[in-house]
Order: sequence, then C-alpha cells, then structure tokens
Amino acid sequence: MAPSSKAAPRGGQRALRVGLGALAVVGLLISAYLTWVHYAAVAPVCVGGSGGCETVQTSSYATIFGVPVAVVGLVGYTGLLLSASLRGEVGVYLGFLVALVGTLFSAYLTYLEVFVIHAICEWCVASAALMVGALLCATFGVLHLAKEDQAGEK
Repeated sequence: MAPSSKAAPRGGQRALRVGLGALAVVGLLISAYLTWVHYAAVAPVCVGGSGGCETVQTSSYATIFGVPVAVVGLVGYTGLLLSASLRGEVGVYLGFLVALVGTLFSAYLTYLEVFVIHAICEWCVASAALMVGALLCATFGVLHLAKEDQAGEK
C-alpha cells in the first residue's frame, strides 16, 4: 500500500512551525534585551561602536504613546510563538497575520532609521530580518495549507 499523501504536508507544516518558533524565540531575546536597555537607561551594545543603536533607542520614535517599541516587539514575537505552538488553520493564519503586521511595522521603523533618525541600530535590523523570515515561514505555511485543502477536494 502506498504511503498516505497527507504525511508529507503535515511534516512540512511541522517544520515550518518549528522554524517560526525558533525565529520567535530569537526575536523575543532581542526585544527583551532592548526592553531592558530602555528601562535600565543604559546604552545598547553595538557592533563597531557606531552609536547608531543608542541614537535610535533614545530618539522620540523609540516609544509609541509612552510604550517602548521593544515592548511592542515582545508582544509581536510572543504572538508568533503562540501561533507556532497552535496546530491547524488557526495557528497558520495567526502566524501569517502577526508576521505580516510585524514586517510592515519593521519596514516603517527601518524607514524612520534611514530617512528620519539617520542612524542604524543593528539590533533593530536583526529584528526586522527575523520578522521577514517569520513572514516567509508563515507564507509557506499558508501555501502548504492551501495545497492540503486542494488535495482534499480532489
């Protein structure tokens, strides 16, 4: 008897969930560090000592309605981790939504860094790259789900 055709898509979905979870954990660590930097009022460690991180972290754009952007990152990465822990459509679509919003927000913040603040924070760039990676994982998850649904209709 031939192996079930559903085994491969489920295995692929699991790998995407694990990848998304790993990206979320790294993002949580970065956001936690930047949150600590904000509340401890210390300068963030920057590669090369350029001072870009400190410039970005102390700018007026580092908070939204008094909430540090890093705390927003904690919420976003927690949402990604939650979505990675959920099986089925809910987890896939939640991960896609959080990753899409996070990527768009990261793009806005990167725009501010480059064109308004005129400084680049390496931690912020790393976080943005993680969020884009999360969006890729989540997008593949949605495509995988669509493929499963299509195969189930046949």
